Amino acid sequence: MSSTELELVAPRGYCAGVDRAIETVERTLAEEGPPVYVRGEIVHNQYVVSSLAARGAVFVQSEGDVPEGETIILSAHGVSPEVRRVCAERNLRVIDATCPLVSKVHAEVRRYAGRGATVLLVGHDDHDEVIGTRGEAPDQVILVEDVDQAERVQVPDPENVAITTQTTLSLDDTAGIVEVLRRRFPALLMPASSDICYATQNRQDAVKEVVAGGADLVLVVGSRNSSNSNRMVEVARAAGATSYLIDNAAELQPGWLEGKQRVALTSGASAPEVLVQEVATLLVTSGFVRGGDENPSQEGVVFSLPPQVR
Repeated sequence: MSSTELELVAPRGYCAGVDRAIETVERTLAEEGPPVYVRGEIVHNQYVVSSLAARGAVFVQSEGDVPEGETIILSAHGVSPEVRRVCAERNLRVIDATCPLVSKVHAEVRRYAGRGATVLLVGHDDHDEVIGTRGEAPDQVILVEDVDQAERVQVPDPENVAITTQTTLSLDDTAGIVEVLRRRFPALLMPASSDICYATQNRQDAVKEVVAGGADLVLVVGSRNSSNSNRMVEVARAAGATSYLIDNAAELQPGWLEGKQRVALTSGASAPEVLVQEVATLLVTSGFVRGGDENPSQEGVVFSLPPQVR
């Protein structure tokens, strides 16, 4: 092994839901021409948002900012029923780019709430996905952000309580929360399969594996507001490596590389491969010998596009 090795980690980068969302905007732009209105950031990556904006996508904070009768694309993170109601009221043509795995969580909340259950939603308060999910049943959903809150949360009927999870969390972090809630509420209803997205879990597992294999620095390419990217950094640190989140090659600090023998390079599920390659090139010019997986992902998961853009 070279004394200074760069290992490209796979899987990394775009997941199926991100691919679907970005292609939805690109196809709509190609078919309808600009402007194409997008509610919120289509995915949490600054490069992607800026690139699409340069091509005519108009990112708005609210459906109320879109002229009546125009087309609006809903981001991969999902929205509340109230947002859909306002869209209909304003006669907007809705193209729904919500990730199917997020839609699954929304459906779970509706199902549990329909049974009269209190739904404990494990997630982060200010995340777009959580805001949309809570909106499915705002009077019955209680957010639980950590183990401390799990120990203290109170529900009207301990015999009628369910749990759902933000898709982009760390399985390790949520495990402790779920353990507390199951102890406190033995009748807790749980989804048949984990809410945490396959891509989120696969990328975290790959980070753990590369740290176990000797990586002493893990660089994660992703934007600050990308939940799954932040979780990858946390997983790397918990596994014993130094780790940093960077949006692009310009944010790489030379001091981080001093004394490091093996640098692992990966990216969050909403980060484009072009940014990874720019960081890799910079590391090679700094003397690191390139290795690892050139192919970002072979996960084989594909989601069909919304019907309006197929």
